[in-house]
Amino acid sequence: MMKKRNTKIQLLITLLFCFSISYSQEIKKRLAEKPNIILIIADDMGWNDVGYHGSVIKTPNIDYLAQNGIELNRFYVNPTCSPTRASLLTGRPSSRMGIVAPIGDRDQTKLPDSIPTLPKLLHQNKYQTALIGKWHLGLQLSSGPKAYGFDYSYGFLHGQLDQYTHLYKNGDKSWHRNGEFIEEKGHATDLITDETIKWISEIRDPNKSFFLQVAYSAPHFPLQEEKRWKDPYLNSIKDPSRRDYAAAVSHMDNSIGLLLEKLKQQKLDKNTLVIFMSDNGAMENWDSKNEYNGIHPSNNTLGDNKPLRDWKTSNYEGAIRVPCVLYWKDHLKSYKNSNYISVIDLLPSILFLTGDKNLPQTVEGKNIWPMIAENKTISNQEIYIRGHLQECLISKPWKIIRTRHPKAIPADYELYNIEKDPEEKNNVWSQNEAIGAQMKIALENQFKKDAKKVNNENIK
Repeated sequence: MMKKRNTKIQLLITLLFCFSISYSQEIKKRLAEKPNIILIIADDMGWNDVGYHGSVIKTPNIDYLAQNGIELNRFYVNPTCSPTRASLLTGRPSSRMGIVAPIGDRDQTKLPDSIPTLPKLLHQNKYQTALIGKWHLGLQLSSGPKAYGFDYSYGFLHGQLDQYTHLYKNGDKSWHRNGEFIEEKGHATDLITDETIKWISEIRDPNKSFFLQVAYSAPHFPLQEEKRWKDPYLNSIKDPSRRDYAAAVSHMDNSIGLLLEKLKQQKLDKNTLVIFMSDNGAMENWDSKNEYNGIHPSNNTLGDNKPLRDWKTSNYEGAIRVPCVLYWKDHLKSYKNSNYISVIDLLPSILFLTGDKNLPQTVEGKNIWPMIAENKTISNQEIYIRGHLQECLISKPWKIIRTRHPKAIPADYELYNIEKDPEEKNNVWSQNEAIGAQMKIALENQFKKDAKKVNNENIK
């Protein structure tokens, strides 16, 4: 009797051991698959501009990603576009490289050549890379995407453009393919989508895994949408300016649906991680009189960041906390992740997925993939974000914001408990002096690491 019992126990142990090995092998197999990665970036899309946040704007395809994937509920970016894109591709705060505002007009600022970028690092793992759409990290062809590791590039160099002429607001050329300016007819949203589909189905090397960054111009102004995208909102949105914005979002969402369908047709959907995000929060309005020779109407209403505070360019939540979802068919369970995650964490997490565990010393982001995939808590996550005239430091549940002033005028400090007060209505600086002092020191330590050319010695 005892012998039979021992035999059963040994059999159970053996089965458990085999299961453990099988499970471990399955995990290793999934990591060894080297998934394709498509990163879709909306331009100036607010917190309340996606359907899954309760918006009046219909975004069924983005909602599908959120409902069947992981919604990052506390995903932080920079308050404007160039800095976010710089942080994304380098895994470090953009202020370290002296990029704290949009690169505009004929500015020669560009992403530094010396810093390893995500596409260059992915080449070490035999990945094929492409960027289709907005670049905004160098306004000359010589400082376009191909100079930083993208094998294929198509789209526009600047931060905004006329959707049909594809010219920048001052009349400069911007539309390009692989380092050469080109002229094409069509709306930018459609052209970006068509090129992406063509790259997936015809241009890419089918024997290689790929990283594809699809960066739309929508819903950034100028808003130039056809009647078919506006009509669905005639009854639900009375403000024509807001209606135009909603049309731009719907146009982009429809294009995302076309991309998802192409993945299915190419039988790529099961091994492709799709990430959707906005580069910063929405703008409140736009005065067009000094841009595009005044041919486009101004917008008194654009995006919607409610219930979060303020607009693009500030360091309040409405500017830096944005929609972000991750979808990977049969690999990720659907849920809402509440960890505090920064855009600089994407690079190390993507590299981990692709099999690269050796990060360059320049990378400050963390590999948060295990926490996302297994819904674990990230501990001691400190997020530093620097904007035009503000910077902030977030360390759950606290957020300190410093507003700088010219020369000898002392800076203003604000402190918020963003767990209890996500709308940042109650500045508790005076009630929490000890915490404020600690956060102030931590903020200053981060500030000192920034590029000298953007640091102001008169800050107090």
